[in-house]
Amino acid sequence: MTEVAFHFNAPDKLGYACRLLRKAVGTGARVMVTGDSATLRELDVALWTFAPLEFLPHCHGEATPVALAASPIVLSESVRSAPHQQVLVNLGGTVPEGFERFERLIEVVTGEQEDRLGARRRWKHYADRGYAITRYDLQAREA
Repeated sequence: MTEVAFHFNAPDKLGYACRLLRKAVGTGARVMVTGDSATLRELDVALWTFAPLEFLPHCHGEATPVALAASPIVLSESVRSAPHQQVLVNLGGTVPEGFERFERLIEVVTGEQEDRLGARRRWKHYADRGYAITRYDLQAREA
């Protein structure tokens, strides 16, 4: 069964996602990131620019099979054709269709009211289906 984790109170969703992805890639994980197209475009730029001497190899889900196989990070609005099923990071506001095929799902949530309300709906969706959920409060970790 998929391990579900919510990372709450991210001060900057994209900045946090970049750090999370850097850590995941450093451990050898293969990660699929999903969200709306505007968020994924912003993340694509952020992955090139968030640290001056770092680059996190990534591609879009529509890339060639060779690029998909070589990229530890894949950005896609749909996870249906994921090249792997290891880690899924959701930056979107809905439950990703097909999330249950992944070993792990990480939901990144800011402190903004609308984002928190969407996270509560997703939490309820996972809990109603019997998924064990781990909660990480990023504000408490910084304190």
